[in-house]
Amino acid sequence: MNVRPILRAGLAAAAALTIPATAQVAPFDLAGPRLSVTVAHSADKNAATLPIAAVPNLTAGDRLTITADLPKDQSARYLLVVAFLRGATNPPPKKWFFEAETWKDKGRTLTVTVPEGAQQALAFLAPATGGDFGTLTDAVRGRPGAFVRASQDLNQASLDRARLDAYVDAINARDTEGGIRLEQVSPLLARSLSIRLKEECLTRPPQLQAGCLTGGSDALVLSDGHSSSIAEALTGTPTDLAYQLSATPQGGYGYYSPYIGVVRDVARILGAFRTANYQYIPALATHDGDGLKLLLNAVPSFGKPKSVLVAALPAVGPPSPPPLRPTHPGAAYCLTRPGLVLPVEGAPLIHATAYARDLALRVTARDGREIDLPLVSDAEHGGLLVRTDALKPGEFDAELTGRLHGRWGFEPFEGPRFALQNPRADSWRAPEKGADGAGELVVGRDNPLPLTGAGTACVEAMTLRLPNGSVRPVEYEGKGSGVVATLPLKGAAPGEMSLRVQLAGVAEPATIPLVAYAEAGRIDGFTLHAGDREGVLAGARLDMVTALAVDGVRFRPGTLSRTAGSDRLTMIADAVPAEGKSGRVTLADGRTAAVRVTLAPARPAATLIARTVVPADGPVAVTLPDGVVAQRDRLTFSIRAGGGTRFAPGDRVEVQAGAATAAVPLRLQDAGVAIGEIVPGAALGPAAAGPLRFRVMQGDAAGDWQPLATLVRTPALSTASCTDRCTLAGRDLFLLSAAGPVTVPEGFTGETLSVPAAAAADARLAVTLRDDPAVKASIALAAK
Repeated sequence: MNVRPILRAGLAAAAALTIPATAQVAPFDLAGPRLSVTVAHSADKNAATLPIAAVPNLTAGDRLTITADLPKDQSARYLLVVAFLRGATNPPPKKWFFEAETWKDKGRTLTVTVPEGAQQALAFLAPATGGDFGTLTDAVRGRPGAFVRASQDLNQASLDRARLDAYVDAINARDTEGGIRLEQVSPLLARSLSIRLKEECLTRPPQLQAGCLTGGSDALVLSDGHSSSIAEALTGTPTDLAYQLSATPQGGYGYYSPYIGVVRDVARILGAFRTANYQYIPALATHDGDGLKLLLNAVPSFGKPKSVLVAALPAVGPPSPPPLRPTHPGAAYCLTRPGLVLPVEGAPLIHATAYARDLALRVTARDGREIDLPLVSDAEHGGLLVRTDALKPGEFDAELTGRLHGRWGFEPFEGPRFALQNPRADSWRAPEKGADGAGELVVGRDNPLPLTGAGTACVEAMTLRLPNGSVRPVEYEGKGSGVVATLPLKGAAPGEMSLRVQLAGVAEPATIPLVAYAEAGRIDGFTLHAGDREGVLAGARLDMVTALAVDGVRFRPGTLSRTAGSDRLTMIADAVPAEGKSGRVTLADGRTAAVRVTLAPARPAATLIARTVVPADGPVAVTLPDGVVAQRDRLTFSIRAGGGTRFAPGDRVEVQAGAATAAVPLRLQDAGVAIGEIVPGAALGPAAAGPLRFRVMQGDAAGDWQPLATLVRTPALSTASCTDRCTLAGRDLFLLSAAGPVTVPEGFTGETLSVPAAAAADARLAVTLRDDPAVKASIALAAK
């Protein structure tokens, strides 16, 4: 039998308890006695007395009334003892211990007052013996640190148990719906209760999802800032809740419930105080109406040594209000939306316990009155449900702010603020059509239409009624303080129409009258650079153009775009026109129209003469073949003007890799030859890679793109050496897909690679770059 000493930090003086290495601590699944507990707050004599389930913390002077709810036929006599502690190193006085003989009619209830200076409170149920009260008092006063630790850990475990119970109950309640419903509810519940769920459970068949989500200690992980803050206040250090899963060999590979990991040590600490008469076993207190239902993980003994049940009451100290924060800061919410839920996070105990009371959203009416709208916990929807049954929207402005407030136990607390919108159907407008045609709706295409009005967050749907009476749904999205609707006018006839905007909580939709027109075709002209086979046609309704002829050369339509209220249509030919004086376009309906042709000067042209790559300084360089440049290298290149182009001061080249483009100034050798220089990574950004190309820019005229080199990213190597094996060390090794015969896995985060020495030939190691596996790269190796 392996023997392990179980000692917790801060309890070095406690006796060691030896247990078998293979021993397992049972889960808290045995039903124990129930304690009815009410608290009268000392700071407010007029405050209502609260059940213990609604009290997160006790305060000096609070009056506790505790009743042991034992069955009438209870045969074993229990002594109820309430003890107050004041820290691990300061034994409490004997007057801080109170007893009640529960087998007597007048002894079932114990009324005590929290003494000044107390920090923890414990309740004991001890089988009656001759010296039971004195023995228990001496044990606690003799080792106060063990019972302080038990109080802290049992309180934390009770909070965690409450969150898990809330999650499991909600999942089981929705299990019958299954499918999509469970997939939607589970993530929101997990976020509300700060539980990380096992996402692969949602990929299983609907009938298996609930069991997967609620079964096994590896399915749920507690992650809770508020509980951590409570634990920090109690113990001085944050609680690592993930560690408490107990999914370790020492923890029995998940045999324990997730919240029990820390409590295992409680059982062992209390076990150190086993005497001939008494042994102490922890009782997990779970909220049950106006009382505490005790759960045990060990079978009580009524023979020697008899079992004393140890249960934690709320800690004594200042309250720790919930650190509520909006899930979407800055978002606006519709005040009149039925079932409005304000998404909040950071305080799962609001959903899992009754600590939060009288929650309300305080809003200010137009006449200055403050009105409280009740809030209800809604973990399934990820926040707090606003009760708007008695809301009168006409009393409020279009824009207002709501402030969350309530009570945490006995104490008031303030929560975050939320931007709210109160919709008004008569305020919705479309922009006026400008003199230049801006805002004009044109049939035959989708038309974006910006809208303004009170309550943009309240929009539920939009529909468009066409001149023929048919109705089409309209897509929309929020843009800034307004909404942009996309009107589907393809195949629609011109004429008067109306856009209807349905607003949450408003019976009649907002109706916006509109007029759509058939756009008149217009040909402004065709611009062609000398020597080019591609030009640009300008005008309106160029989507109707099917062909263009210039001096007998036929052009076909390319890309259509719209700029500054005018269409731009690229026209492409298979040959270069000899002259460019006039042309004629052909429309889809067979009509033709003359077009003015502007022959612009030839676009600048250049060809690559030479290039030089200077590798970046570094301990170890990756050798690249000609035509390949690394991001940190300096690339110098020369170009020769062609096709009548002459270089002049102020000319530049644009260098491009993928979507990244950088302007590079030119140094002129003369009017026919120019030099450019670039460090690609600095100019194009750290993600740029692939074919590197350039074009000459003279003013606004741009030449054709020309190939310049191939850009790759390489790791920054600090060492590359061989003995029995070769080792590469440095950063960004994930940029290699292979080093010799060794494959580098995707997403590699290590800083060293080990390669067989046999892979090196002539003191060089071939490597494959992830950006371009075809590039033959290598690294020079040094012997150790």
